[in-house]
Amino acid sequence: MNGRNLLIRDAGLLDGRRVDVRVVGERIISVLPRDFDAVDIEIPAAGGLLIPGLHDHHVHIAATAAAAASIVCGPPTVTDGDALAHALAGAPGRGWVRGICYHESVAGMIDRVWLDRAVADRPVRVQHRSGRMWVFNTAALELLLSAAVPPPELERGSEGWTGRLFDADGWLRQAFRSRPPDLSRASKQWAHWGVSGLTDMNPRNDAAAAAHFIDERASGALLQTVLLAGLPELNQVPLGTGVTLGPVKIHLHEAHLPGLDELVSIFRDAHAQGRSVAVHCVTESELVLTIAALQSDGLAGDRIEHASVAPDWVIADIARLEAFVVVQPNFVSERGDSYLSEVAREDWPNLYRLKSFLSAGIVLAGGTDTPFGAADPWKAMAGAVTRRTASGQAFARDEALTPEEALALFLADPHDLRRMRKVEAQTTADLCLLTQNWRELRRDLSAAQVRTTIMRGEIVYDTSVQASELERRR
Repeated sequence: MNGRNLLIRDAGLLDGRRVDVRVVGERIISVLPRDFDAVDIEIPAAGGLLIPGLHDHHVHIAATAAAAASIVCGPPTVTDGDALAHALAGAPGRGWVRGICYHESVAGMIDRVWLDRAVADRPVRVQHRSGRMWVFNTAALELLLSAAVPPPELERGSEGWTGRLFDADGWLRQAFRSRPPDLSRASKQWAHWGVSGLTDMNPRNDAAAAAHFIDERASGALLQTVLLAGLPELNQVPLGTGVTLGPVKIHLHEAHLPGLDELVSIFRDAHAQGRSVAVHCVTESELVLTIAALQSDGLAGDRIEHASVAPDWVIADIARLEAFVVVQPNFVSERGDSYLSEVAREDWPNLYRLKSFLSAGIVLAGGTDTPFGAADPWKAMAGAVTRRTASGQAFARDEALTPEEALALFLADPHDLRRMRKVEAQTTADLCLLTQNWRELRRDLSAAQVRTTIMRGEIVYDTSVQASELERRR
C-alpha cells in the first residue's frame, strides 16, 4: 500500500499529546494537533499510541529465518532427554532434522551416539543455544564428510567422531553447499510485531552475507532496515539502501580467550576504520578482559553484548569508560529457572542486570538474540518489567525496569544508542500504531496490541486488512 499521502488521525504520543501525523512519500511531513488537508489514505488511530518502529539491537537474521523450519530442543519447550528424543523422532518430513536451542541441562553433552539412539534413519543436527556448537548423528556425519574434508573443529574422541562441531559454520555451509535462507517469512513476522529495523550481530558476517541482505531488501523479501555488524573486512564492502555498516563483532569464548594485546589490536584496527566494536560477553572473565581492552583503546560507544554476569565494580568501570550495553531481558523469562537451579545463589544478583546499568548512567539498548532467544521484542519488554521466570519465580526484582524504560530499549537509534527516536517531522516514516493509549498499554506490553506497521511510508502490516490485499496494494 503506497503511502504517497498518508494521514494517521488522532494518534497518541508518549508525551501525552494527541496529534495528526502526515506522511508524504517516505517521510513524516508534519505532526499537528489537527490536520484538515485532504489525503489519499487516512488511518483513524482513535487515541492509540503511535511510536517509531521498534529496532531489535541484537539479532541473527539468517539463523532466525532458518529456525522457522527447526525443532526446538531446549528449555522451556524441552526439559529432559526423553522429551528431546521424542521431539527429534517426531520431526515432520523425511530428510534432515534440524534442532536448535539445545542446552546441556536437558541431557548433558549429547554426542553422535546419543543422537543415533534417538534417530538413526535420518540425518540429524542439533545446535547449542550459544550458537557455537553443532552435534550430528552418524547419518549426518556420513553425508557431510562425503562432501567435505573434516575440519579441526570436528571433535574426535577415543571411539571416533563425537559428532560435535565447534565454531565452524563456514565449513558447514561449504559442506552443505547451501544457499542463504529466504527472509520473507521472518521479516513479515517482525513487521507484525512493529519492528522496522534490525542489527545483525553474526560475527562472521562478510561480503557474501552483505550481498544476501542487499538482495533480499531489493526484492522486498526483507522489509526491515539492517545495521550489519561482523568482520573487519565489511568496511570494504559496498552496501545498499537500507543496509548500513555496523560495529566489528568480536565473539569471545572463555575457553579460548585472546591475549589482551591481541584484543586491543582488534579494537584499534576497528576504530581506525571509524567503526566501534561490539564484544560478546556472557561470563565475568570475558567481561573483565573486555574492560581491560577498553581501558587501553576504548571509545565512547563501543558495545558490550549481553553483559550476562556483571558485579557492581564492573558496572562502575563500564560507566566510566562510556561503553554501551545491549541486553536481552527475555533471557530471564526464558532461562531463569535454569539459572536458579544451576548458578550459585550468591551470583544471582549479578545476572542479566538492567536497572543497575541505568542507575549508573550507562546507555542501554535491547535485543532478543533471536533465534537463541524468543524473537518477539514485546516479550523481552514484559520480561524486563516483571523479572519473572517461566515458572513464575521472581528473579532479582530490584533489576526490573519501568514500562517506559523497557520500551525505550527498542526505541534507541541504532546508529547512536544515546538518542531516542521520536515521532517528529522530517524523520523517516517507520512507525508502529498500537490499539490503545500508553496508559493502558504500559500495563500489558504485548505484540497483540500492534495494529499497524508502516515502513518508509508504506503500510506493511495492518490488522484490518487481509495480507493478500496488502500485497496487492503495495
